[in-house]
Parts: sequence; C-alpha cells; structure tokens
Amino acid sequence: MGVINVTPDSFSGDGVMTANDYVAAAVDLAAHMIADGADIIDIGGESSRPGATSISAEEEIRRVVPVITAIKKTAAGIPIAIDTVKAKVAEAAIDAGASIMNDISALTRDANMAKLAAARGAYVILMHNRSDAAVVTKDKKIGSQYEAPVYNDIVEDVVSELSKRIESARAAGVAEDKIIVDPGLGFGKTVEQNCILINQLDRLKAKLGRPVLIGPSRKSFIGRALDLPVEARLEGTAAAVAIGVLRGADIVRVHDVQFMARVAAMARMIAFSGL
Repeated sequence: MGVINVTPDSFSGDGVMTANDYVAAAVDLAAHMIADGADIIDIGGESSRPGATSISAEEEIRRVVPVITAIKKTAAGIPIAIDTVKAKVAEAAIDAGASIMNDISALTRDANMAKLAAARGAYVILMHNRSDAAVVTKDKKIGSQYEAPVYNDIVEDVVSELSKRIESARAAGVAEDKIIVDPGLGFGKTVEQNCILINQLDRLKAKLGRPVLIGPSRKSFIGRALDLPVEARLEGTAAAVAIGVLRGADIVRVHDVQFMARVAAMARMIAFSGL
C-alpha cells in the first residue's frame, strides 16, 4: 500500500499540496508507486501526526476527491483506500472510486462510519489507537510522538480491543471478509511495544483471524530507536517491513514503495522457502 498525503503538514514531509498542481503531483506519484509495485493506493487529506490541527470534512473532501477521481481515470484497476475518520469524507471518496475505508479510530470517531461501510460494501481497516492528542512528546530531531498509556500485555490488550471493534463492525452489518486489522504502530506505544507488536504479529493475527496491515513507514519509534530524523529512516522501515512480513503481515503501508516492495518480496521468499 503506497501512501499519498494530500496535506501540507505530513509528519514525513511528503504531502503533495506543496506542489503548484497538487492533483497532477498526486497522479504522478501514484503512477510511480504502481509501477514500483504498489497494489493499493492510500489517500489521506488530514494529517494524523501528533499535534496536527484538525480540518473540516468539507476541506478534506476538497483535497482528496479530485485526487481520487484523477487517479481512477489513469489507473482504473488500482484499489484506493481513503484514510479518514469522517463518514462524509468516506462517502464522497467512495463515490469518486475508493473501495477501502482506512480509519485510525476503528470506526469510533464517527458513528456513521460503520453504517456507511455496511451500506456501500466497502472494506474497512480497523486500527488500534489509544493515543491521546493531549499527551505528546516533542523532539526537534525525532519529531513529535504520542506517549503510551499503560498496557498489561501489549499484544493481548491490542487483540482484546481490536476484537471488540471487529464485533462492533459486524454488528453494524460489515461483512467479516471485508474487515482488515491494524495494530496501530506509533499510535500510543513505546519503542519496545511497537517492536513487540511487529515481532509477535503472528500471535495477534492468529487470535484475530483477519488480514493484518502494518504501517511502520518512517514512524517516530524508528527515529527514537536509531536516533534518526524522519528523512533517514529507510533502513529502519525496511527492517520493520521484513520482520512484519515474516510474521504474517498481509499489507504493508509505506511511503518508499520501490524499496519496500523489494524488501517484502524477498522476505516472503525467505519465509516460504522449504515449505
């Protein structure tokens, strides 16, 4: 899954809205990602970085819908995910051609999200997220990070909370085979907890019984682990992707598609060799 941030304030500095023609820039980026091996394009119009200012649904729609429409014209067969917590935005994105709702609140921020997913037959990505926007640590070199609340057992707690979100989605009418889970790397977890989740992804996947997406790309936990700024986290991201794939990740959400597609392909080859 290739990430396209239709924002001026992405944590990784890759938002396309700094371009003179941001729609053309997004279309070009999507074309390169697809050529480099992206199977899904994830489009978001509101930054979820620590300390980001929220925007209206109308502004978010203004940003993402022209991009989705343009990409569907040039790459009709590529699945598009809309990264949003707002039902109005998700609906407009689906109307424009998106088929996946990637919600960092696991359909909790907006009560209409689950109903919309059920009504439109969209896939949903339910992300674990116990982060608190009011509890953020700032660092000039590493960047801001959501501080972690107390967990008893990080894997068991994430499994328990995602299980409840799966059941809630099913109760709203979302088909089970449309549900994907995301352990929420970087959202309210320590460096060690993020590493444990990646290393024990097989345990999490077995308990939840659903496809798993991970999004380690350029995250601050990699920066903290290696003491590196966001622009120097390629190798750290590659390590997280490789171990994640070995432990059963079905989808990896990344910025650097060409490099990570190669890492994922090699990791899968190793993981399945001799079986």
